[in-house]
Amino acid sequence: MVMAVFVPNNQPVSANDNNTSLRNQLDQLLTAEPALQGALAGVSIRSASDGKLLYQHQGDIRLRPASNMKLLTAAAAINVLGENYTFPTEVYADGPVKNKTLQGSLYLRGKGDPTLLKSDFDNLAAEIQKSGITKIKGNLIGDDSWYDDVRYSLDLPWSDEMTYYGAQISALTASPTTDFDSGSVRVEVRPGIHRWDKPEVMVTPKTKYVKIVNQAITVQADGKKKIIVEREHAKNTVLIKGTIPLKSKVEKEWVGVWDPSKYAVTLFQQSLTNHGISLAEKIRMGRVPDTARILSIHHSMPLSQMLVPFLKLSNNVHAEVLIKEMGRVVKGEGSWEKGLEVMKSGVVKFGVSPNTMVIRDGSGISHVDLIPANQLSQLLFAVQKEKWFSSYLNALPLAGAQDKMVGGSLRNRLKSPEIQGKVRAKTGSLSTVSSLSGYVNTKSGQTLIFSILLNNLLDESKGKKIEDKIVTILTNQ
Repeated sequence: MVMAVFVPNNQPVSANDNNTSLRNQLDQLLTAEPALQGALAGVSIRSASDGKLLYQHQGDIRLRPASNMKLLTAAAAINVLGENYTFPTEVYADGPVKNKTLQGSLYLRGKGDPTLLKSDFDNLAAEIQKSGITKIKGNLIGDDSWYDDVRYSLDLPWSDEMTYYGAQISALTASPTTDFDSGSVRVEVRPGIHRWDKPEVMVTPKTKYVKIVNQAITVQADGKKKIIVEREHAKNTVLIKGTIPLKSKVEKEWVGVWDPSKYAVTLFQQSLTNHGISLAEKIRMGRVPDTARILSIHHSMPLSQMLVPFLKLSNNVHAEVLIKEMGRVVKGEGSWEKGLEVMKSGVVKFGVSPNTMVIRDGSGISHVDLIPANQLSQLLFAVQKEKWFSSYLNALPLAGAQDKMVGGSLRNRLKSPEIQGKVRAKTGSLSTVSSLSGYVNTKSGQTLIFSILLNNLLDESKGKKIEDKIVTILTNQ
């Protein structure tokens, strides 16, 4: 099927009878829906052409936004940092090179890039190899001082510590794949050849930084499939438990590592070794001295491109990195405190009032975050006027598009022919919370802005169905 290209149509919405019909349909849905009994729903609908509020239901009530918080973070970051902003990773030396030996230490300094891959470390090592260095007499030192050393946002649940979406935040980190789940490894579990065999386990990237303890077994083909992958607290020991049937599909799990800075330096050491560069001393953490000279530098993709994995895949670590980066660039301190100050002052430009909100992080993982739906719809209206809006819009998931980097978290939703390709929106999920905010092209050729925040749900999956029903009503206007 050919996917329709989403192009907002900003002709004004004017028919009062249409507005009455819209209000009646939405009121009926929100009052009759069983899943909303005992729950809270904030709904805000605006015209994309003039920002006129066409419908609201508890639109000024502060509700938990979940990952809809990322709409504010992305808008503030691209406005403050710019579409072409990149995150450098630098390699320094603090001594001369004699007989192909660096008479000193080698430094790897991170400046926040959340998209570093093992291949990027390979490229840095190749450049050092080309410079003629085959041995480092001193240490390999990682420098993550671009940000502070607070690794977790204020309200991150302890139960999320080992997950990829709750991974530690550092200025020096690495991702296992091009989904860019920074600070994590991917663990794949395949069934053994015979019953009672231990499953085969593969870690990406290949690294000894994590220790695998495999306690799982392969069972008969019709046996129960239940694989548990978990990391021990404050360690990089990953336990694999449970059962996996013969010939069953590979089980994949992403696990957040403990100390992503040292993880990144360890991967860099592997790259150096693979390029024939030996290390005489140890891996340490420290700061690049002022007297050191730069040997190599890697730049991330520009922020306009980074917004795609950030918003399409709802990457929590990217959100928190952007908060700390704004703090570092504007306030000289890479912390949540300073970064959130920048974000709150930045969104005022879009007619959003931080005084009506509680903002504790950039990702929305906090259960303390509170935003009214009317504020999110106002943000989405105002950003349309910005020169970077096309990048912002492109980064939002496109409903029903199967390509992960197009459809993102909406690739398996709103797939019917009359809706597919007509909605760009940010999803959100937390325990008891579901949210969806974005843009929809209607049957009459208009574009509407919507924000739906559902709180105190007993079943978040039912919240998704309610959101889809609301969006379907909007599409048919």
